[in-house]
Amino acid sequence: MQLSFLLPLPLVLAAFVVAVPSSADETELPSLDTVYYYDQLIDHRDTSLGTFKQRCWFGGPIVVTTPGESDASVSSLEDDTNTGVMAEKFSGAAIVLEHRFFGESNPYPDLSVASYSVHTVQQAIDDLEYFAKNVRLPMPSGDEVGPEKVPYAGALTSFVVDNKPGLSCAGYASSAVVQAIADFRAYYQPIRETMPNNCSADVQALFAHVDDGLSSGDPASIHTLKENFGVGDLQHIDDFAAERTSSCSRCPTYTFLPVTSWQDLQPVTGPGETFYELCDALEFQNGRSAGPEGCGLQHALAAWGAYYRSVTIQGTCGDIDIDSCLSTYDAENPYRTKSWQWLLCTQFGFWQDGAPEGHPSIVSRFVTPAYNQRQCMNWFSEAFNGHGACPGWNTTTGRIVFVNGRRDPWHEATVAATGVAGPATDMQVHLLADGFHTSDMDLGSADMSPSIAAAQQTALEHLGKWLVDWRPSTNAQTTR
Repeated sequence: MQLSFLLPLPLVLAAFVVAVPSSADETELPSLDTVYYYDQLIDHRDTSLGTFKQRCWFGGPIVVTTPGESDASVSSLEDDTNTGVMAEKFSGAAIVLEHRFFGESNPYPDLSVASYSVHTVQQAIDDLEYFAKNVRLPMPSGDEVGPEKVPYAGALTSFVVDNKPGLSCAGYASSAVVQAIADFRAYYQPIRETMPNNCSADVQALFAHVDDGLSSGDPASIHTLKENFGVGDLQHIDDFAAERTSSCSRCPTYTFLPVTSWQDLQPVTGPGETFYELCDALEFQNGRSAGPEGCGLQHALAAWGAYYRSVTIQGTCGDIDIDSCLSTYDAENPYRTKSWQWLLCTQFGFWQDGAPEGHPSIVSRFVTPAYNQRQCMNWFSEAFNGHGACPGWNTTTGRIVFVNGRRDPWHEATVAATGVAGPATDMQVHLLADGFHTSDMDLGSADMSPSIAAAQQTALEHLGKWLVDWRPSTNAQTTR
């Protein structure tokens, strides 16, 4: 999830777009992969705790953006991204600011509950404000960045603009999950509705069969099901129900398992992606593709089992034994996405669950909010009392563009969610394209989709108008 803010000055920070007047100074800027470190406050509520080194990257033109819940070193400032286009169009400079507790921007050397006490959405919002007010960039006019030059990523765009009125000129929120939802079974709705009909039919039939077997309580039948997928040694049945669909954050390499690999898709994606590979395995039989009804349960069970044993398990667990790799019951198991899990447990929820009985489901109904909340207790028992709330469907924030995709699995947590009549106006623009997750941030996707290209162009027009009309606030507010 990404966000950018427009500001009329010569700097850009990851998650912000700052337009800058052209300079006669032809000073050569450093390469875009140069890493910088900024002294960020550990706790904005208690400055006596000191600072930590927060990583950032920048290059001209000026745009500030943040990759959110990931290592920022893999982010791009190049002009083949929408962020780069915004920076170039508005004669700015681009900056990427790494989110606290991701990559190497860690306030403390460990990931304990005590350390995570300063890992909140509010602290991340305050990071952006403090950065904007205090950073000095190694470039012409680099000491002129102030409160009027700040941007941030994904849902944080909306949160920052709303939480820090007067701090930024405008915001661009791509696939922004503004509404915290604990039981987020709607994650799978866009996948089920837009995936190939034959694949959807067989996946639904397979999970209904698996759930029937698990519900039987018969040890022999359950073991046979597990063995079909090469996980006979996986101890707990809820882990078995979940491990073919959810992201494997405990695996040696962080992996999207087959169903959630939909989130990796883009309009430019070819047939070699995991999701399409799975559907091909299920729907091709004797050299022919199945009709919309699918190949049927027996073929799907055998085909997915073979695919899972030979491809998924080998790619995710390698030589690690199955229970150590896939179990969610061992709190000592290394969790490669622990910092994101903390935010899910304490701020958002977003549990990607199976649908209740009577509703179509492409995941097991054994995957429930309780399954995910148990993991929160496992990891953060001293602190977990249920997730917080960041309601945002009805935000009245102005000077912001929300761009969403019809095929984005996060669609139902955005302002484009079904049945949400948000306050779309000329000052809060809602754009919907036929893309996947953050497809509008990639120029290649626009080349493949006229609707994404149109959304990008419309967004630039609104941002440009707001930038021309905007005047810096003389009393930018700070919220603690």
